Amino acid sequence: MTKALTICFSAILFILLPVGMTAQTKKTKQATKPKPTAAATPKPTPEPPTEIPVKRNERPADDKPKRGAPAFSPVYFYEFTRPGFLYGRVLIEHDEAGKGKISFLKDGFDEMISDPIQLSPVTMKNLTDTFASLDFLESTEDYQTERDHSNMGNVSITVRKHGRERVAKYNWSENKQAKFLMDEYRRIANEYTWKFEIGVARQNQPLQTPDLMNRLDSYIKQNEISDPPHFLGLLTELSTDERLPLIARDHAARLVKQIEKAKK
Repeated sequence: MTKALTICFSAILFILLPVGMTAQTKKTKQATKPKPTAAATPKPTPEPPTEIPVKRNERPADDKPKRGAPAFSPVYFYEFTRPGFLYGRVLIEHDEAGKGKISFLKDGFDEMISDPIQLSPVTMKNLTDTFASLDFLESTEDYQTERDHSNMGNVSITVRKHGRERVAKYNWSENKQAKFLMDEYRRIANEYTWKFEIGVARQNQPLQTPDLMNRLDSYIKQNEISDPPHFLGLLTELSTDERLPLIARDHAARLVKQIEKAKK
């Protein structure tokens, strides 16, 4: 009986053992089976910024005013007014070394145009000698003639020096020194308004330069330029500027020779 039970028990183990091993194997396989890797989800494309970057309208670093540039303290002031002229208003201010600024209102423009100026030593000597001859700051003389010539424009000349100031207004004078002052400042205005015109023409309208050369030639012949040798550097430059018509370059070269000849 005992032997029969032993045989029966062995038979049952023989049957159940493969089943258990199979279940264990399946369980092990399930435990070791790698987990599926999650697919990478593409990131959404970022939306463009709603604000447009502000473009700063700044001057390039090379064009910014250089520090340490000497300033000027104006002592002499000139103003010319005559509406209807090509330059209906002209303001000139400068120090005793000739450094200063010119501002002018050109016909057809709404705003004044300003440019720096540097008067030549010859021009400055003419001015300072004349102011000294008039004893301008101390004098109370009225330079205006009895006859009015405002149709040619009105002039105001001011000197501010040593804490004092004097303003003289007239449009014509029989005082030769006072007349020289108004004429000399007109000649200075001719120089710098012409330089403004030629500068614009060189860059934008080269075909206008022959007429401008004719105008300068006329100014020099009529003694309407304070110090013609002050133009030599610019005229030499213009004579080789290939942007200009040949007729303008040749005229500039002729003026250089004329001015140099007159200096001797």
